[in-house]
Amino acid sequence: MRYLPHTQAEIDAMLKVVGAKHLEDLFKTIPDQCCTLTHLDLPEPLTEWELNSHMDELAASMGASAGHKVFMGAGSYHHHIPAVCSNLLSRGEFVTAYTPYQPEISQGTLQAIYEYQTLVTRLLGLDVANASMYDGASGLAEALLMTIRVTRRKKVAISAAVHPLYRKVVRTYFEPTGYEVVEIPFDGSGRTDLKQIGDLDQLAGLAVQSPNFFGCVEDLQTIGDRIHGDPKTLFVVGFCEPLAYGLYKSPGALGADIAAGEGQSFGIPQSFGGPGLGMFAARQKYVRNMPGRLVGQTTDKEGKRGFVLTLSTREQHIRREKATSNICSNQGLCATASAMYMATLGGTGIRKLARLNYDKSEYLKGALAAAGIELPFKSPTFNEFVAKFPPGFDATHRALRDKKIVAGLRLERFYPQLSDHYLLCVTETFSKSDLDTLVKEVTS
Repeated sequence: MRYLPHTQAEIDAMLKVVGAKHLEDLFKTIPDQCCTLTHLDLPEPLTEWELNSHMDELAASMGASAGHKVFMGAGSYHHHIPAVCSNLLSRGEFVTAYTPYQPEISQGTLQAIYEYQTLVTRLLGLDVANASMYDGASGLAEALLMTIRVTRRKKVAISAAVHPLYRKVVRTYFEPTGYEVVEIPFDGSGRTDLKQIGDLDQLAGLAVQSPNFFGCVEDLQTIGDRIHGDPKTLFVVGFCEPLAYGLYKSPGALGADIAAGEGQSFGIPQSFGGPGLGMFAARQKYVRNMPGRLVGQTTDKEGKRGFVLTLSTREQHIRREKATSNICSNQGLCATASAMYMATLGGTGIRKLARLNYDKSEYLKGALAAAGIELPFKSPTFNEFVAKFPPGFDATHRALRDKKIVAGLRLERFYPQLSDHYLLCVTETFSKSDLDTLVKEVTS
């Protein structure tokens, strides 16, 4: 497939076929009031080096430049991406948002997505994964809608320890449906308060996040056993940091019926908040209620292995209003990046990286505690944790930005009861010196 401009001769030939003299004739049906007829006052084009210089200036003017040490996670994490992933992903074969509807010309793309699905099922411990969602938030919302389809019930529950923006997306999804969303509070350990779970007979599904927004690892086994006391209620596990499952047991191994969350950590740069990658997996018996589409393996008439889109019950297909979702994703590139990342590290590499992230965050927790900083939540954590600083720390937080240190995320914005609480994140990209410097600065 060529991506080259048409020659004037080719343009003239095409215009002759459609009976037009000029390209502008193709747009005559557009009302004048809908068109901009005046000359656009745009600056002159820049040379490549001028453009690079301009972009460098813009980057330097950001609140946190590349030189900052940013101890923030909260759903978007800075991990090292191996050079081999970036190199392979830049190949022209992968750089397309094209949906592989025609399997006869899309076998490479389809195989890449199929391998992505396989790796996701292994990571999350479930039977089947789809060909990606937009992001973790939409994935979790789609998971809860899926519990409605499976159970025919009209109420779901979600933990207050789930990412606040994820909960907002869930409520946005559910607002026009008439289905009810209830929240379960968290307790003093920073984990979902199981005592507050109401009548399961009315619930289609219950969603928790692990590690949750505070970095705390939920007791999924106990929650799953409680939920499955009603055989009809589905257990949904969300996540923002899939790397945690290199160290902790997978959602599927602990009883999850559906797992949905953000895969940005695996090979996708933060890029000022996007794009993301919605990982989504479920048990085999629920496969026909999954949103989006799946890539399946088959054989052609000659007996050769091939790949096709399957179970694509979306609105633009035959199901129409009965579709499982309206997800029409262009996440093929992000899914491929994630597959490359997981394949590059392998199971052993993911376990080692997860352990490194855990050890570094534990080191910072211990150093802060030794310096007199309160750590209010005593639950096991991964990558990030909550620290309570003395009143007035907000001024220190602002001052540290001048020293190119972002000392966590202020939680009062999302949880008014958590004043002076900050969410701190540590990944493999921080050195021991970076961590020691942070402790020194926040306690001086």
